[in-house]
Amino acid sequence: MAQKVILVDDLDHSEGDDVARREFPLLNRTFSIDLSDANQQRLSEALAFIDEVLENAREVKQASRAKKAADASPRLRGYTQTDVREWAREQGLDVPARGKMSDEVVEQFIAAHPDASPDAGPDAAAEDSTGESAADHAEASAGAAAPRVEAAVPA
Repeated sequence: MAQKVILVDDLDHSEGDDVARREFPLLNRTFSIDLSDANQQRLSEALAFIDEVLENAREVKQASRAKKAADASPRLRGYTQTDVREWAREQGLDVPARGKMSDEVVEQFIAAHPDASPDAGPDAAAEDSTGESAADHAEASAGAAAPRVEAAVPA
């Protein structure tokens, strides 16, 4: 027994010998639809129009969720929050495993580690046991190490 497949146009629901499955690309995807020759022509014109529009259009980016601005003034210099947590636990202080630590814990850490203060300049961390910074040593040694040489100029 023979079977006959009758394709129906997906747009106007007409039957005909010219109805065929048509594939077309759009926005990096491929679509398929059953169309007559007349509706295929309409689709081709519409796709050409869309291509022209897309060539002249700008893509709109989805708005992202605003991120919380980083604190402009860091609470610690040269140390991480993990360093503070470890120190606090060694001192027997109760600190959360994650999240913000209390200002009191941070202040106690800074008191125990003066070089962690955000107010301390970069030279503050480089102080030696005499209390002099690396910059102080550099100034002192520059003056002592380079003797002044005067040249005699013939008259």
